[in-house]
Amino acid sequence: MRPDMNLGSNPLKGTIPSGYRATVVALLVVIILVLGGTFGYMAVERWSFFDSLYMAVITLTSVGYMEVHPLDLNGRVFTMGLLLTGVFSLFFAATSAIRSIVDGELTGQLARNRMEKKLQSLKDHIIICGYGRMGRLVAHEFAQQSIPFVVIERNDHLLADFKAEHGVALAGDATHDETLRRAGIDRARTLVTLAASDADNLFITMSARLMSDRVFIVARAEDEGAEKKLMKAGASRVISPYVIGGQRVAQAVLRPSVVDFIELATRSDYMALQIEETVVRKGSVLCGQPLRDTGLRQDLGLIVVAIKRPDGRMLFNPAPEAEIIEGDTLITLGPKNQLDQLRTLAG
Repeated sequence: MRPDMNLGSNPLKGTIPSGYRATVVALLVVIILVLGGTFGYMAVERWSFFDSLYMAVITLTSVGYMEVHPLDLNGRVFTMGLLLTGVFSLFFAATSAIRSIVDGELTGQLARNRMEKKLQSLKDHIIICGYGRMGRLVAHEFAQQSIPFVVIERNDHLLADFKAEHGVALAGDATHDETLRRAGIDRARTLVTLAASDADNLFITMSARLMSDRVFIVARAEDEGAEKKLMKAGASRVISPYVIGGQRVAQAVLRPSVVDFIELATRSDYMALQIEETVVRKGSVLCGQPLRDTGLRQDLGLIVVAIKRPDGRMLFNPAPEAEIIEGDTLITLGPKNQLDQLRTLAG
């Protein structure tokens, strides 16, 4: 993945969580105090290792047991120092460990609550099933255009560097109905399934279609025979990366200028010229007007490449007298600001 396509980075990736780090520090403090007290008694009182260890433990824990052997003046001074140092050190280490663990759990719970709240607020969003190489590229394009989307990925580590203002990362298995419900399948406008296997994509497509008859489903196919199965399962479009890649290579050889033009027109960051599709909604000022009276060509300077009728028929290079009706999809070519004006007129 290219550096400019990174959706974000996690500065804590590969480090120890703070709760575990505090616990390790607390254990190290205990070990150091016990060993320090043990070797201290061995040096000051000339006791055996076990007697010194026993005395260090009962002193640090303040259990109040009697001394192993009578202490001389040096031993008593050492014991007082060990008590004062040990009690405060152990209390501080234990408090820090507990606070870090509780804060970590609380932070995690708050993050989960924020995610669930954001998921419930999404509407007309896009669901991306799979966050591999292709999923990252698709998510990047949606993020660039500020389109709200949800990424579902079963492998948590793939979501470690996920960060997008308009995106939500959901760790889970997209083949499970409950995961699709959490992602808002009933409110989504589109689902893109990009799992690594055709079997998973087929299962996700069937599940999504059964749960929502209005969602537009784009499915990835690896094998040639999977395309028909995916269409029968309810996919609206089936994309085969290898077929598209092969065709793209061939066209780059046969029609390089055409490929350059299409690449520029379909880039979201190229403001001078873009090709866009716009649906004419109910109540639009364009409804019922012939194309010549809409001003799309004369006033906005847009090139109307085609009109897709609600029944699926496609009118290429439509005539000036072609009437625009509700539900038409206008495929137009022009500068982005003019395309934005068309979107406003279309409702």
